Amino acid sequence: MTHRETRVLRVGALSRVEGEGALHVRIREGEVTEARLEIYEPPRFFEAFLRGRGHTEPPDITSRVCGICPVAYQMSACRAIEDACGVEVDGPLADLRRLLYCGEWIESQTLHVHLLHAPDFLGRDSAVDLARTHRPQVERGLRLKQAGNLLMEVLGGRAIHPVNVRVGGFHRVPARAELRPLRERLLRARDDARETVRWVAGFDFPDAAVDADLLALAEPGAYAIDSGTPTVLAAGAAAPSGSFAVRDFGRHVVEQQVPHSTALQSRLDGRRHLTGSLARYAISGHLMSPLAREAAREADMAAPGDGGEVCRNPFRSIVVRALEVLYAADEAVRLIDAYQPPDRPSAEVPARAGTGHGATEAPRGLLYHRYTLDGDGTVTDAVLVPPTAQNQGAIEDDLRRLVHGELRRSGPDLDTEALTRVCERAIRNHDPCISCSAHFLRLDVEQG
Repeated sequence: MTHRETRVLRVGALSRVEGEGALHVRIREGEVTEARLEIYEPPRFFEAFLRGRGHTEPPDITSRVCGICPVAYQMSACRAIEDACGVEVDGPLADLRRLLYCGEWIESQTLHVHLLHAPDFLGRDSAVDLARTHRPQVERGLRLKQAGNLLMEVLGGRAIHPVNVRVGGFHRVPARAELRPLRERLLRARDDARETVRWVAGFDFPDAAVDADLLALAEPGAYAIDSGTPTVLAAGAAAPSGSFAVRDFGRHVVEQQVPHSTALQSRLDGRRHLTGSLARYAISGHLMSPLAREAAREADMAAPGDGGEVCRNPFRSIVVRALEVLYAADEAVRLIDAYQPPDRPSAEVPARAGTGHGATEAPRGLLYHRYTLDGDGTVTDAVLVPPTAQNQGAIEDDLRRLVHGELRRSGPDLDTEALTRVCERAIRNHDPCISCSAHFLRLDVEQG
């Protein structure tokens, strides 16, 4: 390929991400002048049709936002509604929520690690292709996902869009005997997850670093999943630089529309930020279970506070996700062992006028909900801020730096096919959840 003054690379449809998105990169005189992650799915208007609904309805409605992480939407919705109504759910009901959330983390992170991300490191085009060369590893991933799905079925009523969650708790809670068979499956899943950490830790990781603030929930004494305080680790810093209350989320994380995407982009106090596994691990990795921390040390991925450094390499996020699967399986076993059925399946949440805020950690990052209710409990306003919208700006920054690096290494005769693979890998590092997609890559190269 000969050098021209301007080159435009277009990836018409990204593969192995949840949803429909495209990539546009413009190179002018050897410099990257533009890198856009284009999300072109039509708007879904969830915030609009939540208005006018009763205060008990958002958990069921918002779970339909995503089939991969419905529990995150349900839990954030519950927390926001309960906050508006002045109710705090604790004790065994809170433990059951965390247990359900562990199921979602296991199935969602496992899907990404084994079927979406691992093919990039092993030179395979798809999970089907990967199964031809790494069948035992793919089968292990499917077993892990089945364990997470089973946990969601028992507690949530079904694995996709659970129906047993309600404001205040659950419609029905399990007896101890119902959880006993789950424990045996989770012990096997824990062993499989440990092997997965060893497997992915052996991959070849390109040098890269995210130049953005990291944002995640933090909770004293626990690895934050279903609750916590938004905490910031500034770009280049080795320790958290501050935190703010969930109710102040909208003051710090400001959304804006960009012309090339139907997803909003967000800034944290005016700066690009990243949420998700890397952020969680950097801020709270030292609070994982002893088993997960031991696996991290074996994988040369010790967290800050455990003798390690902040990991900002997005390619290594696959190791952190594998560690989170191991932690979730271990935490689920602990919760089952300690479980005592609550006196009733849910707390009363009487309607009242007010505004409530809720945040939990979806597999892909911090998910924030805000609802305003009138005196009858009718939703008059709703705001949902998903992690992918927050991460989009940081992903585009990653792309600019990676393409710039490839240009410096390869010069004007840049191999377009190789560059395309690098760009797709950079996007998949962050596992953007756009909804669901099975598209193959279409690349257009425009020069001149």
